[in-house]
Amino acid sequence: MSSLKNVLYFQAGFAVIANMCLLFLYTFIIVGHRFKPTDLMSYQLTFIHIMMILTGGDIWLTGIFESLNIENDFKCKAIFYISRVMRGLSICITCLLSVFQAVTISPSTSFLAKFKPKLKKYMIYAFFYIWSFNLSFSSNLIFYVGGFTNVSEINQMKVTESCSLFPMNYIIWGFILTLTTSRDVFLVGVMLTTSAYMVIILFRHQRQCKHLHSINHLRVSPEKRATRTILLLVVFFVIMYWVDFIISSTSILVWMYDPFILTVQKFVMNAYPTITPLLHISSDKRLINALKNKQSKHHQIFKNIF
Repeated sequence: MSSLKNVLYFQAGFAVIANMCLLFLYTFIIVGHRFKPTDLMSYQLTFIHIMMILTGGDIWLTGIFESLNIENDFKCKAIFYISRVMRGLSICITCLLSVFQAVTISPSTSFLAKFKPKLKKYMIYAFFYIWSFNLSFSSNLIFYVGGFTNVSEINQMKVTESCSLFPMNYIIWGFILTLTTSRDVFLVGVMLTTSAYMVIILFRHQRQCKHLHSINHLRVSPEKRATRTILLLVVFFVIMYWVDFIISSTSILVWMYDPFILTVQKFVMNAYPTITPLLHISSDKRLINALKNKQSKHHQIFKNIF
């Protein structure tokens, strides 16, 4: 059990460093006014993933709250709320990213092509609605989470070392579960639909290129490379998300959280935020070039100093 927790801590630390590097590179691109609409989404997604890891149980923020002598009940509600908001934002922004990429690569003759000129305008509205929805939607469960106490232990379900879920009315629980599941199923359905659409477009484009050029002389365009990256992210996200959903739902239905299962769930939750920055940095040449430019500038500064 201790070795598994050590792996979890290593994964969390690596993910935070990788996402902070990605956040820095996206900041450099956005400030330089060379960004695309999808860059703003990836920037937000990177920030969301950092917050997801920081609020992922008794890892980082718990120690910060304790050092500030903040009441345990408030600490649990705050961490739980932020974690739920970030989890909802992660699936929403990932879905939005796949939709916008599908619109971006759609042929000029398709129905989606007419939305291309207004992508940035739609993106601002989408951000506003997504953040507003998740900030309000995730507030319903904060009344049912708090600091773990030894009183009435049977009625509490321990979810971390110091926090627990309190029992709730079956009607309220069924309503919350229905809303959450409906949202997730809808967004995953949209992601899978747009992913299938992008796969079809890539397949058609590749088949057309085969008739015009030799395969050896084909170059992968930035749009195609970005599309492949987003497809990989969507597939990985859907798998990890539903594994996490099954673990969470099963644990709540039987009203029991095993420490080993909880650690495995945290590992699954952190898998997507860990893989995302690696895929972005390895596939986006702009990020690699930005990193090289920064290295060369620092090297030149040190050279001038010494």
